[in-house]
Amino acid sequence: MAKDYYEILGVSRNATTDEIKKAYRKIAIKYHPDKNPGDKEAEEKFKEAAQAYDVLSNADKKAKYDRFGHEAFNGGGGNYGGGGFSMDDIFSQFSDIFGGGFGGGSAQGRRRRKGTNLRIKLKLTLREIATGVEKKVKVRRQIQCKSCSGTGAEYGTALENCTTCGGTGQLKKYTNTMLGQMITTATCHVCNGEGRVVKKNCPPCGGQGFVEEEEVINLQIPAGVEHDMQLSMSGKGNFPYRGGLDSLAGDLIIAIEEEEDENFKRDGRNIHYEHYISFIDAVLGTKVEVPTLEGAVRIEIEAGTQSGKIVRLRGKGIKDLQGYGTGDQLVHLKVWTPRNLSKKQKEALEKLRSEGIFEPNPTKEEKNSFFDRMKDFFQ
Repeated sequence: MAKDYYEILGVSRNATTDEIKKAYRKIAIKYHPDKNPGDKEAEEKFKEAAQAYDVLSNADKKAKYDRFGHEAFNGGGGNYGGGGFSMDDIFSQFSDIFGGGFGGGSAQGRRRRKGTNLRIKLKLTLREIATGVEKKVKVRRQIQCKSCSGTGAEYGTALENCTTCGGTGQLKKYTNTMLGQMITTATCHVCNGEGRVVKKNCPPCGGQGFVEEEEVINLQIPAGVEHDMQLSMSGKGNFPYRGGLDSLAGDLIIAIEEEEDENFKRDGRNIHYEHYISFIDAVLGTKVEVPTLEGAVRIEIEAGTQSGKIVRLRGKGIKDLQGYGTGDQLVHLKVWTPRNLSKKQKEALEKLRSEGIFEPNPTKEEKNSFFDRMKDFFQ
């Protein structure tokens, strides 16, 4: 059995047109699809309310309904034809209820509007970039006014067609020339192209449709981001001026700034680290600790290590942004030459030099240039 239209809107049979409109607006806002995504029950209640309002807001239809009930429309409820009225039909037919909030700002209907984007810079350490990190940031943004649902009109009132442009948002100017009449168009200076004007401003937002609010936003930064890379969070920007219920907030754009690390240099997914060893350790070999992004690890220095040798630590670099593995850490070994020696130390080295064991005798591989060695290393 079909529900009573008065019961659906929660009004009496003696309700005025304004009372019926206010009741419908309240229900439509509550069950609007954008506020209840994927909720079929809310969608049905939204359509149900629109169907009731379609009949009760029309004097002729209301009179027929009061006399014959649903039978007056063959069970279809006005224009619905058995409840088949689409969402687009509802938005276009009843946009005045929300002052353009369903995307209808002018007589022809406005497109769904989107607010401006907000941009922030986020500084990250190399360690945070390597594995990803969660950050909390405070952002001051324009959010939809809850009192007027973003229309700028005081609750219970609607926007009116601009009398200057006739609701089109455009002004036409006709000029007679030698070639005939020319027509130019310009944005209406009264409604700023909106096609509608606020009869009575919403007190909380002053007729803007938005209020400013500071919000703490959680940012999930994936591993592998790079300096100057921009990430986007949908709907965390500004709400548009008098956007209405159906408008969208802009996006929050996060520009990544990579802080310089005192130990490591980044090269894509790999990181480079320079480690100095003593001449004696290079000759005799030893084990040393080197830092990584995950903590210190011990590596072995082979006897006879030459300055410039590279030790690869696999998987100690930065995770790939697309999830294709993790880079490596390349440890560049450099032999440190002492500058200040005592007389006794110099005499000992002079004696060793005379034995000839310190005469350079590089192999063919060791004669390769630095770039050749790097090329061979990455093949």
